[in-house]
Amino acid sequence: MAGRFFSFAGGGSGSWAVRRQLTLVGDPLPPAEWLDVFAGNEQGKNVRWVLRGITSNERYVERTEKEQLAAKQQGLGRTEATHAALIPIRKSPAWWALTQDDRRAIFEEQSQHIKIGLKYLPPVARRLHHCRDVSEEEPFDFLTWFEYAPTYEHAFEDLVAELRASEEWRFVDREVDIRLVRDEHGTAEKR
Repeated sequence: MAGRFFSFAGGGSGSWAVRRQLTLVGDPLPPAEWLDVFAGNEQGKNVRWVLRGITSNERYVERTEKEQLAAKQQGLGRTEATHAALIPIRKSPAWWALTQDDRRAIFEEQSQHIKIGLKYLPPVARRLHHCRDVSEEEPFDFLTWFEYAPTYEHAFEDLVAELRASEEWRFVDREVDIRLVRDEHGTAEKR
């Protein structure tokens, strides 16, 4: 599970400096100056909050879409990708009351989530983490981790604006947008 299970710890130390932490819908997270990302169930030090999720199979993706995503997606950790975003999202009970087919119809046929994402690959890399698979007590349903080079920051803004304008976002009842920059000197601690 260590290869699929990730913890995101916000607090006073970490390897990513928080540039901005904005609550868009619902309850905020406590402020954090730094973020660490751990494989496994780590806590870190000087932690104010920890979000946990598991990478899993693609739930709403058809075969051709999966092939298109795999052909364009580049991996995380690219040297030039010094900017990142962690966007935790919780969807409403109305979303989860829908059938899988109904969620797929909203996700792609109406909202074009995959089609929008494909426009911004490969400059913006992403990894989705499912929180509901960890526990129903997790505060979010999904944690999406994005990495990109500073020159693609405007493209990233366009990506999230398009997604947030879609029908799917009608079902989001909690969203926090955390923007980060990689600490070039290793793990840092606020003094």
